[in-house]
Amino acid sequence: MARMTAAQAAVQILRREGVTHVFGLPGAAINPFYSAMRSDGELTHILARHVEGASHMAEGYTRAKAGNIGVCVGTSGPAGTDMITGLYAAAADSVPILCITGQAPVSKLHKEDFQAVDISAIAKPLTKMAMTVLEPAQVPGAFQQAFHLMRSGRPGPVLIDLPIDVQMAEIEFDPETYEPLPVYKPAATRAQIDKAVELLQAAERPLLVAGGGVINADASELLVEFAELTGVPVVPTLMGWGSIPDDHPLMAGMVGLQTSQRYGNETLLASDFVLGIGNRWANRHTGSVDTYTRGRTFVHVDIEPTQIGRVFAPERGIVSDAGAALELFVEAARELKEAGALKDRSAWSESCRERKRTLLRKTHFDSVPVKPQRVYEEMNKAFGRDTRYVSTIGLSQIQAAQMLHVYRPRHWINAGQAGPLGWTLPAALGVATADPDATVVALSGDYDFQFLIEELAVGAQFRIPYLHVVVNNAYLGLIRQAQRAFDMDFCVQLSFDNINAPEVGGYGVDHVKVAEGLGCKAIRVFEPDAIQPALEEARKLMAEHRVPVIVEIILERVTNVAMGTELDNVNEFEELAAGPQDAPTATLAPVSGG
Repeated sequence: MARMTAAQAAVQILRREGVTHVFGLPGAAINPFYSAMRSDGELTHILARHVEGASHMAEGYTRAKAGNIGVCVGTSGPAGTDMITGLYAAAADSVPILCITGQAPVSKLHKEDFQAVDISAIAKPLTKMAMTVLEPAQVPGAFQQAFHLMRSGRPGPVLIDLPIDVQMAEIEFDPETYEPLPVYKPAATRAQIDKAVELLQAAERPLLVAGGGVINADASELLVEFAELTGVPVVPTLMGWGSIPDDHPLMAGMVGLQTSQRYGNETLLASDFVLGIGNRWANRHTGSVDTYTRGRTFVHVDIEPTQIGRVFAPERGIVSDAGAALELFVEAARELKEAGALKDRSAWSESCRERKRTLLRKTHFDSVPVKPQRVYEEMNKAFGRDTRYVSTIGLSQIQAAQMLHVYRPRHWINAGQAGPLGWTLPAALGVATADPDATVVALSGDYDFQFLIEELAVGAQFRIPYLHVVVNNAYLGLIRQAQRAFDMDFCVQLSFDNINAPEVGGYGVDHVKVAEGLGCKAIRVFEPDAIQPALEEARKLMAEHRVPVIVEIILERVTNVAMGTELDNVNEFEELAAGPQDAPTATLAPVSGG
């Protein structure tokens, strides 16, 4: 059997588990691992500027393509603690990433050595496994178990902490005989599916709710097939957006207190049965449980047993991978269709389409400063069905989810539950690394953009082009809107007179100069009619220079975005669309559902 260092064995295992890219920063305690990567020469390393940024790059990389697992690497001490936010974001959204940290020598761990923090204890609540490997011979097994756990059941992150002496120690390891462990995923039984279908058949106004588990399982085609067989409209959650195309006749709109359409909420409230697949019943989707559940029967399918009944008790719960369940749902629906036993849903689905045609928010505003709604209208015009959008949190993300359109799975990549500011930029770099031929469009408010803005240099250095739309109102907009309930506007203004950039008109930071200083290209827009030309020019600059390109749009300072406390009590602060001319890029439902 071959002898090699434990670090070399770890690199060999990464390759055999399908890893091709690593995001991270070297340091003294992780240098043996970097030495092993260098001598191996097969892994592509992207040098981040901040270790938290590396963790978000890894998440974006994972989420861009089924089967990907992003890997982030840092040294001991603060490198690991910096990556905790990335582990939290990944765990919250069921995204597998592998975090590898260096550590002080084993003999020093109890002596408060320099940067010898107990990172595995810190990370344990946010991971499926967090392990400081104390014996060199355990390294292969630790990595093998890490990949097994990340892929099995509900996906999620893992942290492996490697003391420097463990990395350097020689062990016996034969890479040629290494095999990944079998992945475990629970699967529904046909009896469970038949009982669920009985409830669906008994309903008059059923809906399917498609969560992120459908996308994680790469089961979107099965979902659409099941919907088409049964004629049942689909409500994707924010994490499931793209599992059915926005312009599909059975796409009924998103439901929620914030990232939702008016027609989606009205359709949910009109329903009498909901089949949730791969979703969590997140509170910003449901609002209060009483309003959400009143008058409706529920079946909940989820890969994680403890999710069943966590928010409310469904009539039936099924523990299953979404793909395995949908295979059986499709099988059952086909049999019913062949027997002529499927219920006719045409009247119900047509009523959903009528709401989709009429309950629209206005996007076409010509005012200066620019209203944000117009930005999303122009983005819909500029970007095609293959565009991959990346966003995280704030009024920009909420309104984008209300007004943009997504047509394919993994084309809306959003930090859903954690929503960490700064996530968008490095996540977009991870997505663009995973799919270098894609049109990747990130969307940030000015504050999200500033949080990890230094990562633009990574895109410039490694020639990772993507387009970043920054909507700038010089405000912590979502917090300002929340402060209305407290009758204040306190510590949320980012505006100031920049003595070095009077051209920004008191909006504070000159994002164009910062972006250019970091090696990127940037365009600033003040008027709505200039948005479309700027987006076109940005795409040309991306193709020419192969770097990130920023399009900053100066918005009106205050826009209150539609949101509320209940599904039946969403405040519409802006005027609504009176007809298609007010929302020219809305995905209007076909008149006959064809």
